[in-house]
Amino acid sequence: MAYDEPAVAEPPLVESSPSVRLPIARGPLLLAAAVLIAFTVVPFVGSDYLFSAILIPFLVLALAGLGLNLLTGYAGQLSLGSAAFMAVGAFAAYNFMLRVPGLPLLAAVVLGGLSAAAIGVVFGLPSLRIKGFYLIVSTLAAQFFVQWLLTKVSWFSNDSASGVISAPRLEVFGRDLSSPAGRYLLTLAIVCVLCGFAYNIVHSQTGRRFIAVRDMDMAAALLGIPILRTKLLAFAVSSFYIGVAGVLWAFAYLGTVEPHGFDLTRSYQILFIVIIGGLGSLPGAFLGSAFIVLVPVGMSLLADVVFAGSVDSGQLENVQKMLFGSLLIWLLIKEPEGLARWFARMAPAEREKPTC
Repeated sequence: MAYDEPAVAEPPLVESSPSVRLPIARGPLLLAAAVLIAFTVVPFVGSDYLFSAILIPFLVLALAGLGLNLLTGYAGQLSLGSAAFMAVGAFAAYNFMLRVPGLPLLAAVVLGGLSAAAIGVVFGLPSLRIKGFYLIVSTLAAQFFVQWLLTKVSWFSNDSASGVISAPRLEVFGRDLSSPAGRYLLTLAIVCVLCGFAYNIVHSQTGRRFIAVRDMDMAAALLGIPILRTKLLAFAVSSFYIGVAGVLWAFAYLGTVEPHGFDLTRSYQILFIVIIGGLGSLPGAFLGSAFIVLVPVGMSLLADVVFAGSVDSGQLENVQKMLFGSLLIWLLIKEPEGLARWFARMAPAEREKPTC
């Protein structure tokens, strides 16, 4: 049933809860300074390990979390098929570059995102009739189906016997970006551009419609918001972002394109990023990604310093997983609305401190 025939006044502005925003004094200036440093300083002072093991996965997972947050945090549609959409984007971009001679890398990235958006719309159709945990099951079906399809149909992997294929050469405007610093700059540039688009989306009429559908879809329908189109648009936009993240994950981080790089664990990881960072918060995607990426790395470095090889590496890895899980549970109990909420609570306290 279509709701967009009559011309109805646009609903009043409905904002996300201020509790999940990240209020930072002089925020735009600090953000601009951080981006400037990330582009002009970090590429020259960072090590290959910093780029390959920390910064690139941090940025890619933040982008995937941003995409899922648009769907779940803003539009209220639950999904557990993020890794499937990442896989669609990665394999689509690879096949476009393989089968279209001379196709630029950036065009392949966009086409990979559009392919993921199309698949996201298909698996988002059940959202018109079901919601909540039932919708999670529907998107979970996408996870298993896409991974099975990419494994069984060898055409997607160019008939590779192992199913693992090397990522194409990263070249933009004739410049080779195959080095760790080059892959970092490529990832950073794409993430910054898409973050700008996401900010405009959530502060536009489309974002207000997402929030209205999330808060009460029946009331949104009475206000004249096209529920069907709004939900499918949320799935399309979210899947596009996640598909682009999948391209970067395969091309810039893994260096290979394979189905097992996008398993169910990856979907859970992206969901945890959104929950840890905070639903309905754009900065929350980066906070959650930083937690997911940096905490295990920090724990591993600390274990190497403390135990210095005196404990079996397998046992040490299991202990690290237990500690990480315990820390995650403690964080969700302590601050169930995410790290963005924690920063929101800390910022006013900082402003109330007397100055000398």
